[in-house]
Amino acid sequence: MKAIYFLVGLLALASSFASAYDPSPLQDFCVALNDTQNAVFVNGNFCKDPKVVVAEDFFKHVDPGNVVNKLGSNVTPVSVNELPGLNTLGISLARLDFAPKGLIPPHTHPRATEILTVVEGTLFVGFVTSNQNNTNRLFTKVLNKGDVFVFPIGLIHFQFNVGYGNAVAISGLSSQNPGVITIANAVFGSTPPISPEVLTKAFQVDQKIINYLEKQF
Repeated sequence: MKAIYFLVGLLALASSFASAYDPSPLQDFCVALNDTQNAVFVNGNFCKDPKVVVAEDFFKHVDPGNVVNKLGSNVTPVSVNELPGLNTLGISLARLDFAPKGLIPPHTHPRATEILTVVEGTLFVGFVTSNQNNTNRLFTKVLNKGDVFVFPIGLIHFQFNVGYGNAVAISGLSSQNPGVITIANAVFGSTPPISPEVLTKAFQVDQKIINYLEKQF
């Protein structure tokens, strides 16, 4: 009997870990509301009174992003912050626009797996695994129109336009608020900055190089 109780407890614990990301909704919808006085705190955002919810709460138009910048790319997120109707639903989306040779630099989504499909153009994409067996494995693929690629949750990944024209992709993410950490920006552009002593030792370079890199961010 003790063994049965132990097994049931173990299964319950495993189930709690399996649902450790965005929890399943307990109602048809919970439109996000930035009102701490007239709402109830649920799943990270306040819920709008269902009686006053309208179709526009579930709608957003997404225009092409401006790719005239240093990276030649633009990410237009459609998370719960931009589309309140996503609240508690555990999904979001992003439009990715690229100029020729445009890059979305190495980054990670701490709360979501990303699935990308190429709408136009040719992208070189990849992700790096955690240091299993003391090795960070790199997986890469060249994607053309209609191709789909998955970036597992929390892993560093990138997208690079290797075509001669502009490229467009759509990414689905398994969180209403996936978050993003761009590696270079986080390391060299944090507020306050990381100690140069830490960075010079971590990257095994002279402090002048660290100072130069910090000025870029």
